[in-house]
Amino acid sequence: MAILEVPKSSGGLGAKIVRTFGELLITAGLIVLLFVVYELYVTDFFSAKKQAGATTTLNEDWAQGRQPHPELIDGKAFAKLYIPGFGADYHFTIQEGTEAAALEVGPGHYKGTALPGEPGNFAVAGHRVGKGAPFNDLDLLSSCDAIVVETQTDFFVYRVLPHSDEIANWSTGKGAQPQCSPIGTLRTNAADGGPYGETYGREIVNPNEGDVVAPVPHKPSDVLPPAQQVALLTLTTCHPQFSDRQRLIVHAVLTNQFPKMADATYAQLLQSIGEA
Repeated sequence: MAILEVPKSSGGLGAKIVRTFGELLITAGLIVLLFVVYELYVTDFFSAKKQAGATTTLNEDWAQGRQPHPELIDGKAFAKLYIPGFGADYHFTIQEGTEAAALEVGPGHYKGTALPGEPGNFAVAGHRVGKGAPFNDLDLLSSCDAIVVETQTDFFVYRVLPHSDEIANWSTGKGAQPQCSPIGTLRTNAADGGPYGETYGREIVNPNEGDVVAPVPHKPSDVLPPAQQVALLTLTTCHPQFSDRQRLIVHAVLTNQFPKMADATYAQLLQSIGEA
């Protein structure tokens, strides 16, 4: 039986242009998809291996009693970070420096800022997407949430400061809850709230606002002598997710310090601070 042959339509120049443009869009879409897969999964895989290696090295150094007060070396881990609210398996080593190589391993300490437990501002940066994404959920932290930093000799417990909309009624509102009892607003009776009048538990800033990691956030370095500075922890990451247009900042204040005994564990610490 004869088969009728349907004549092909050339479509002309316009059809060719549309077809070519469509093919370009498909190609571009595939490239973007591959990039997203690489950023979300491939870099996570490599960072997880680097993080595991850094943790092993740090544990070995601590077990052998090396450098209880270590010299900070670029890219070398010197402390651990825990956020109890993110689950028992949330823990990362903190590397010295915020260069790309250090942040591929895990959170990085801003050079020149305070060390854990010291007066001033212990400031740490971390990726929010890809490369282990240690700070992916930073926006979920609420005031009073605990953030724990472990060094070779101590556990330091910081708690997130009041958010801007909680300041006015803090003492009679959330601040009256038991877990918030060690936390004040850091404000004075001055009209501007004093040196810490611009320090909140969470803020969104532009990338050029580096003074969020100053000893007293948003203030000149000499606004207070070191002896009068509060011991703060500041975590920084990109904002919004999948963008580096701005920075998400979390400020927390030191509320407890626990010297580590020979058999001290993080789990025991959580029980002692009511986070188990």
